[in-house]
Amino acid sequence: MKKAEFIAKVAEKAKITKKEATKVVNAVLETIAEALSKGDTVQFVGFGTFSVRKRAAREGRNPRTQQPIKIPATKVPVFRPGKELREAVKK
Repeated sequence: MKKAEFIAKVAEKAKITKKEATKVVNAVLETIAEALSKGDTVQFVGFGTFSVRKRAAREGRNPRTQQPIKIPATKVPVFRPGKELREAVKK
């Protein structure tokens, strides 16, 4: 499902216009992104948790030259699904 399809479904279920649904969906996504950029965790009970995980620096290899390269440490966003979401997907 693409973002436009998602917005259409939200508008249909909430009985609002697509324009209003677009504002709502964009606001939710921006708020999650802002919270994660600050290092906070966003938790929706039953749905799941968005958090930030740190990846340590490591050594990799350039596939062309086989030369070792250093991959720097970084932070990555992570989503951990909640129990209700896992159960819904299993059905």
